[in-house]
Amino acid sequence: MKAIFAALALTALCAAPVFAQSVRPIALQEFPPKNGARLTVTSPAFPEGGDIPFENTQYRGNSFPGLAWSAGPAGTKSYAIIMQDPDAQRNGQPILHWTMYNLPAGVTKLDPGMAPTGNPQGSSYGPNVRGEAQPYMGPRTPPGPKHHYHLQVFALDTTLTADPSMNYDGLTGAMRDHILASGETVGLAQADPNAPPPAPRP
Repeated sequence: MKAIFAALALTALCAAPVFAQSVRPIALQEFPPKNGARLTVTSPAFPEGGDIPFENTQYRGNSFPGLAWSAGPAGTKSYAIIMQDPDAQRNGQPILHWTMYNLPAGVTKLDPGMAPTGNPQGSSYGPNVRGEAQPYMGPRTPPGPKHHYHLQVFALDTTLTADPSMNYDGLTGAMRDHILASGETVGLAQADPNAPPPAPRP
């Protein structure tokens, strides 16, 4: 009997790290479209699975790389965009870099270098890891392996209620029953070898 309890205790100890390390999936996986319809998403700055230029990262200018996607199916009223890095987590969630919602149904492209106040008429910036209503925040990958940055686009059959204080759960909760199609492009990024070291903390 003691051997059985010992075996059960060992199993529990071995399983514990698995639960502790569980991470919420990216939005595309957590909130699939109603009928599995897909959008084709591309960026003029990098090929699918290619390196994101340093100019589009926080290391050098944080310039928006540009994004384009195929038109959503019939009934599309707006688009939402969510950019996440699942190779880094905060509070058990992928790092949230950028969100935008209520892009008009006729908009299927955002130009490179889009200014922080240059979002299309009617659209709103949503939250990122820094807070609510934030513009594009490019990668700032720490030293080590490259990270994968998922730029995900969702075609919705509705227009969301604009809310400057909207958080991630509020955004995805409003989207989840209205997703007609979705797609992504994934770019890789790494630490800039020429970046100056961070300033020492006081």
